[in-house]
Amino acid sequence: MTSDGGVLIGPPEARADYGPLLRLVLVNVIAVTGLVILWRMGLLDLVIETDHTRVSLIIFAILVGTTLHCFYQTIVISRELVAARQARAILDAERGTRLSIGPQGVVTAAGTALPSGVLGRHIEGLVRKAQLQAGGPVDQSLLLRLLADRLRSRERLGLFVSEALLRLALLGTAIGFILMLIPISALTSFEADTLRGALGGMTSGMAIALNVTVAGIAGALLLKLEYYMLDAAIADLFDTIVETTEIYVVSALESGPDARA
Repeated sequence: MTSDGGVLIGPPEARADYGPLLRLVLVNVIAVTGLVILWRMGLLDLVIETDHTRVSLIIFAILVGTTLHCFYQTIVISRELVAARQARAILDAERGTRLSIGPQGVVTAAGTALPSGVLGRHIEGLVRKAQLQAGGPVDQSLLLRLLADRLRSRERLGLFVSEALLRLALLGTAIGFILMLIPISALTSFEADTLRGALGGMTSGMAIALNVTVAGIAGALLLKLEYYMLDAAIADLFDTIVETTEIYVVSALESGPDARA
C-alpha cells in the first residue's frame, strides 16, 4: 500500500506500521466504554443538569474535535511509515543505485520510483542538493531539522488543547466557587427558609466547580495520552528516515557523480 491511498490495513508486513492507529482506537474504545457506563449510571445526565455554565459540554466538544484531529494525523503518519518501509526495501534491494529525479519523484537506476511521502520528498531534496553542489559530502543536518519541525507541527494542536482544557477546568472551578459564594453574600436573615435557599445555591455552585474540574482534567489526560502515542509514531518515522538516508542515500550520493543524475 502506498502513502496516497489503498486500504487502511494492508499486508501483514504493513500492519506493524498501523500499530499507532490501532493503539489509538483501543484507547478511545476504552474511553467510550467508560462514558457509556457513566451514562447508564445516570452520572452524565447529572453533570449536564447541574452544570448551568455548560463549560463541561464545551470541554467535551473540544475533546471530540481534537481527538478526530489526532486520528487523522495518526492515519497520515501510519501511511508514511508504510511508504518509508517500502522505500527502504527498494533502496536495500538496489544498494548503491544511481538516484535521479523524474516526473513521479525519485527514481532508481532500474527505473523504480520510490513511494511518494515524507521520505521520498526528503530524498528528493538530498538528490537536488547533491546535484547543485557537484561533489563533496552531503550534509543533511539542516534538512533533517526542517523535517523534524514539520513532523512535530502535527502534534502541536493537541499539546495546546490539552493545556487549554486544564485552564478551562480552573476557570470552571473559579466560576463555581463564585456562584457558591453569591447566596452567602445575599443573606439578609438567618431564617430556615432563607438558609435552605442559600445552601441550595452553594451546593449548585460546588457541583459546577467539581464537574468542570473533573471534565477538564479527564479530557486533558486523555488528549495527552493520545498525542503521546502520536509523538511516538512521529519519532519512529523520523528515526526510519534518518537511518534510511544515512545508510542508503547519503553514502550513494557521496560516492560520486555516477550515483546521481
